[in-house]
Amino acid sequence: MSNRLRKITIVGGGTAGWMTALILDMVFSRTSATKDRPQICLIESPNIATVGVGEATVPRMPVTIRQAGISERDFFRETNASFKLGVKFCNWNKDAKGNRIDYVNPFAHGQMLQGLDAAEYFLRFGNGDRDFTQSISPHDHLGRLCKGARQLGQPEFEQRFGYAYHLDAVKFAGMLTKVCTKRGVEHIQDEVQSVELDEQGNVSHLMLERKGRHDIEMVVDCTGFRGLIINQALGEPFMDYSDYLPNDRAMALQIEHPNPDKIESLTRSTALGAGWTWRVPLYNRVGTGYVFSSAHRTDDQAADEYLEWLGDSGKGATPRIIPMRVGRVRNAWVKNCVAIGLSGGFIEPLESTAIHMIDHAVRWFAEHLPTRDIEPPLRARYNRQMDKLYNEVLEFICLHYRLGNRTDDQYWIDARTEMKLPDRLAENLELWQHRLPLNHDTEFTTLFDHRVYQTVLLGKQVYDTGYGTGIRDRLRPLKKPIWFQGMKTAKADLARIIKSMPDHKTLLRDIRGELEQPAFGMAAAMKPTVALPGGAPAPVAVQNMPNLAEIQSGEKDLQLF
Repeated sequence: MSNRLRKITIVGGGTAGWMTALILDMVFSRTSATKDRPQICLIESPNIATVGVGEATVPRMPVTIRQAGISERDFFRETNASFKLGVKFCNWNKDAKGNRIDYVNPFAHGQMLQGLDAAEYFLRFGNGDRDFTQSISPHDHLGRLCKGARQLGQPEFEQRFGYAYHLDAVKFAGMLTKVCTKRGVEHIQDEVQSVELDEQGNVSHLMLERKGRHDIEMVVDCTGFRGLIINQALGEPFMDYSDYLPNDRAMALQIEHPNPDKIESLTRSTALGAGWTWRVPLYNRVGTGYVFSSAHRTDDQAADEYLEWLGDSGKGATPRIIPMRVGRVRNAWVKNCVAIGLSGGFIEPLESTAIHMIDHAVRWFAEHLPTRDIEPPLRARYNRQMDKLYNEVLEFICLHYRLGNRTDDQYWIDARTEMKLPDRLAENLELWQHRLPLNHDTEFTTLFDHRVYQTVLLGKQVYDTGYGTGIRDRLRPLKKPIWFQGMKTAKADLARIIKSMPDHKTLLRDIRGELEQPAFGMAAAMKPTVALPGGAPAPVAVQNMPNLAEIQSGEKDLQLF
């Protein structure tokens, strides 16, 4: 008799649960005969609030949507998605004259010039009044001008420029529910009353409120911050990151577009007195929020600061406080349970990594899929991979705080001087005072390679404000004409690109099929896609955000970022 897994049970829905179901089914259907695939079952409480405030993603997302066979038109319609060309960081640093710095971390990298990174040339010669991102890519200009990510009439998922999506997290989960159930994922809406273990400490079965006993071979914990199985039942320790990152609270509001015809194709992160705000422009609204430190602001003080930042958009609104459990479980895979999403860990959403980490966690689990014996070497290697992934993200987020130079609030001083640094980042920051980041400085990169570090260092203008004094004297000799000829060509290219690109809103309407003479239809027909079930997309209501007591008691949970 085969010892293959016959069933994988996912506990918890939301983005984490349904993405897990989608990717597992997608991988199994591509690689395994039907009779050999484990059945996928998702158990979801009908009483858990899934809170969607607008979700920003990274460039892996279009790949996953395409691989799943979901048409881009259906995706944009269902989730009110928009394009994201990068993240704009506002007022995180001051320049040498004390003025605020705004820069974009784009989904793009500069071309090599004579075998050298463009960053070296920029650091040596600059580019007039253009910053580094504006010199190497069109993303900053396209975002500020509210331009789209590609021309009208291009095929689905066409990428001339690197892009990701902004999307409504609740509607995204609703879309995935329909896709997965049509593909054969069993969907059980029930409450888990208890988690039972066998003599070896594995999860043997769940007791459900209505259906009773549910036997377990392999279970994926997607129960959010509660960690119902990984923490509460299996007792896996939680590694708190509060020594590394200062923020432990968030608040959120959905607001209207100030100008519905102008949709910025960038996520914004704006520094305030005790943290930072996010601004995620969707097709139909804007998701906003404030991530802050309770050690530096009371909830009321933070709310006042946040509403003042929102201006007229926040008048009369009452944001609710969301506690953040920042850190990770020691091991994501324990016994026959894998924790994915918020149950496995959470690092503040500064770089929109939550869905990226879910995607990798599920794919790696599929690569290490055990038999019913749950082989320890597979579990150990998976945990090592997840450890590296969390370290990669933690190091990059810490970089933003350590290299800040604001002194107008104690929060920013403490974030720069009192927070611990991961060992590798501390070593690199010593090194990068003397040279720019190179590819072998980052040992594990799923998202943040050395070029992204270059962008942040140059975007923050750290080499002009006290960090790495004298680095230009240590740069190798470079030929100035090579750089300025490259910039002359880039300037001409930029003018052509801006002229040829449609407004973001126009592109979105075209993809959604709302233009009177759509250009998308013919191009979409060029690539096979699978339409979503159920005809016209059904609206998915955004539920009321649970209050602090409900979250702390476990009565309600959330999938926020």
